[in-house]
Amino acid sequence: MMSKAGGITAQILASLAEHLAAGVSTRQLDELAEGMMKDFGVQSSFRGFRGYPSTICASINDVVVHGIPSPDTRLNEGDIISIDLGVIYQGYHGDMAATFPIGKISAEAEHLLKVTEESRALGIAQALAGRPLSDISKAVQDHVETNGCSVVRALTGHGIGKSMHEDPPVPNFDDGSDGPILKRGMTLAIEPMVSSGGHEVVVDPDGWTVRTRDGSLAAHFEHTIVVEAARPRILTLSPGFAGSTAQARA
Repeated sequence: MMSKAGGITAQILASLAEHLAAGVSTRQLDELAEGMMKDFGVQSSFRGFRGYPSTICASINDVVVHGIPSPDTRLNEGDIISIDLGVIYQGYHGDMAATFPIGKISAEAEHLLKVTEESRALGIAQALAGRPLSDISKAVQDHVETNGCSVVRALTGHGIGKSMHEDPPVPNFDDGSDGPILKRGMTLAIEPMVSSGGHEVVVDPDGWTVRTRDGSLAAHFEHTIVVEAARPRILTLSPGFAGSTAQARA
């Protein structure tokens, strides 16, 4: 069930990526996602969650996460946009995010996307049975900070299953605790949220939109994975698309 939920999530995100272009509104993307979810016979994990009003989160430039789609918010050449979405398939959740370039973007933005996506891969590689959860956190933080970026600390990844957010929290930084020992079959949403500037964030008056305090660019990449003994398994995959910005641009 988790694999099916994850696969549908990835397919919808891959389809949305094909519609990303200057002039497209984030509301249009939300409506496309809603239509695809109906076609797949799944529900949005996000719409209605604690009052969230939309099907996806669409976060542009300095918005880290939880950007609310709007007909007035349109993509511009040079933007970066994080699309975060989750689906419910027969009671189980899949959750995934990726950040995409709109046309030609700055060298700073290119670097940020590369570092964030790489940090997700490095964190996932640590999700092995018998290891402490903190190995994931340290791998993400080390790569991000070595490359001159900052991990957003106010938000974390999480366990996932019959609820979208379950224990344990999965920090993207070393919080001084080893956390639980990972066990085979645990399902986690690993999602580095990274800034090209400082790590502090602010929340807009809408109560949802999280921005970098200093106005720096932000990126967000997420996969739902299952802990295994030899190699973690990524559940949010579809043929030809793994949530990679390079694949999306190709």
